[in-house]
This record gives sequence, structure tokens and C-alpha cells, in this order.
Amino acid sequence: MLQTTRLMAVVLLGFSLPVYAASDTPPDMKTMWKLLQQQQAEIKKLKTENKRLSEKVDMAGDMAEEAIKTQSSAHKVAPSGTSMHKTHGANMQKTSIGGYGELHYNNLDSKNEIDFHRFVLFFGHEFSDSIRFFSELELEHSLAGEGKEGEVELEQAYVEMDLGENHHAKAGLFLLPVGILNETHEPNTFYGVERNPVEKNIIPTTWWEGGVGANGQIAPGWSYDVAITSGLKVGSDYKIRGGRQKVSEAVANDLAYIGRIKWTAIPGIELAATAQYQEDITQGNDPTAGSATLIETHAVIRKGPYGLRALYAQWDLDGSGPAAVGKDEQHGWYIEPSYRINNNFGVFARYNEWDNSDGSGSTTDTKNEQWNLGVNYWPHENVVLKLDVQDQSGAKDDDGFNLGVGYQF
Repeated sequence: MLQTTRLMAVVLLGFSLPVYAASDTPPDMKTMWKLLQQQQAEIKKLKTENKRLSEKVDMAGDMAEEAIKTQSSAHKVAPSGTSMHKTHGANMQKTSIGGYGELHYNNLDSKNEIDFHRFVLFFGHEFSDSIRFFSELELEHSLAGEGKEGEVELEQAYVEMDLGENHHAKAGLFLLPVGILNETHEPNTFYGVERNPVEKNIIPTTWWEGGVGANGQIAPGWSYDVAITSGLKVGSDYKIRGGRQKVSEAVANDLAYIGRIKWTAIPGIELAATAQYQEDITQGNDPTAGSATLIETHAVIRKGPYGLRALYAQWDLDGSGPAAVGKDEQHGWYIEPSYRINNNFGVFARYNEWDNSDGSGSTTDTKNEQWNLGVNYWPHENVVLKLDVQDQSGAKDDDGFNLGVGYQF
């Protein structure tokens, strides 16, 4: 634009100069000086007009760019799953739908079966830029009803509100911030057909409660989660997994308190620790039981094609009742190295060790050990085929292999 304007100025200047024939008398110095002053004034005027025109063009460009950004933001669709709140619209209400599922074939000493283990749908809605809703509805084992193997479960249904740029609050039914798989367990995100037995039997994944919570970032690379929720209600066997009430008319004589701190300052590394406390894990049904405390810590490392997951979790149950049957201490850990061969294939090995009866009253060896070796094949980043071989020993002995297919959208 600037070069074009200068060319026009030269052309106009040329036309403004008097044309003298060879026979004409050349102008004197006074006339030449006057002509030069007139030409200089004309050039100054053209420069001023050119500057104004450039400013108008720049302003129009900025307005167009801002309009494009606003329109693009207004048409963003939040992804499915637990990360739906990462994208927001521009003062527009939006509803998002997603889901995942997995079919398993287990050929083990304990069973030989095919099971559509999970069919899950996500529903999310943005009321505004600062208020959102999330939900997760699951059908387990394909068929639910009286006498059937399956269940229909509501795993998430909560409202989240922004408290500021880096802090959020929520209320409703939500997954607890503990372990590696409890919040992120879509089948294409982890190795192995079945979820690892440590997070299943000790934590116990998948674990959700009803209550209120908050989360946010306290410093670069540091985040927190806290919540006050309904608690477990274990029976006389003090089995942690059996104590999940799933917020179905859950007895709430004793609430639970949970907090997590997470460090992700280095890309590809996640370190986290969680603690939960409940005054009475039996909700007043067992006078011989006392408080229960869960401590969990884990590391997730991804560097190029190499991956590593490691987790340790331990429950301490007070009271003479749990101690009498060795349930006052329950713990487990696993380590899982993996290698991503390319975009489609990955291999892994995992060693698991857990014990739900390792307390003072134990009279037998109740420790379980399990090796898993396997491969994942991703024909698409959100679709996965899995194979792993299982070797279990100790208190339980269940060997064989597993096949699975899973998806997420």
C-alpha cells in the first residue's frame, strides 16, 4: 500500500511540472524555488493522507481478526470425558456428548468368558463461561435388572463454577482425586485389558462420592484438589471395595475428607500424593472399628517412546475389630514400564503386589502377586486393541490371558 501511494505521488508530481518546449525560455531561479515549494507541500499532503489510510487499514484488520477469534471461540466444542472443562464458549450455552466402552475376553483359571464390561456416555453443558455441568452414565456387563449381572450407575453428575482464573469449586457426585486410573480410565489411555488389581482392590477404582470440592493451581506446576464427601460403609469383613455406597441413599453419619497435591512442572512427569480420612468407616455400625486413613502416592513419566507408571497405596484402620482379623493394614503397589514402538503399537510389563489382610491379626500369608505382559494396538488414537498374559500367585492363583477392544469419543 505504501509503495503504491509513493508511485502515485511521483506520477502526480510529474504532471504538475510545467512542460517546456525546446524553444521556450527556461524559468528563472525565483520561479523554480516557488515550484519546488509547491511540490514539497503536495508531497507532505500525500504523506499525511497515506498515513491516515494506513491507520484505517490496520484498524480494519484488527477488527476482522478479533471477529474471527470470537467466532472461532463461540463454535468450540468441549471434548468428552474429564477434560471437557478445558474449553469454554464466548457467552454461549453448549451441550457436549462423549463416551467410551470396552469388550473383554478373559481366558483364565477362574473364568472363560466374553463380557461387554462397560458402556459409558458423557453429557456436559456450559451454562456460561464460568458455570458448567458434567455427568457420566455407565452400563456394566451389558444387561442390568433383577437377577442380571450388570448395573446402571451414575458415576458423575456435578456442577463446576470458576472462583477465579486458576481456582474452581464443584458440588454433586464426582470421582475422587486419588490414584492414576480413578479419574482417567478410558481404555485407550492405559495398558492391559483389565484395570490393575492394586488400584481396584486397595484404592478402590472406580470410586465416586457425593459432596463439595475445590481444585486449582497454586504455583506454576503445582495443583491441588480438596473435597468433603460421603464416605465408605464397610461390613464386618472390612473390605474396602465393598464399602463403596455409590451415593445411593448413602448413610452419611461420618463424612470423609480428601486432599491431593500434584506436581507437573516438567513436561512428561506427574508426581502426586493423596490423603483421605474418615472417622468411622462403618458409619456407626461397628463399635469395635475406628477411623480409617488412606495414603496414596504415584508417578507417571513419559519421555519419548518410554513410559513408566508406579503407585503405592495403604489403608490404616483403627479399632480392635479390624485388628482382630488382620484388616487394620491393607496396602499395595505396582510398577509398569512401557515402550511405544510407533504411533500404533506399544508394549508393557507390570508387576502388582497387594494385600487386604496384612494387619496385626493375620495368621496366614494373604499377599497377592501378579505379572502382566502385553501389547496395545491403536488403529486410531481413540480406538485400541489389547492383549496381555497374566501370571498370578500367592493367596490367589489365576493365570491365563486377556483380549480386549476399547474406544473413546
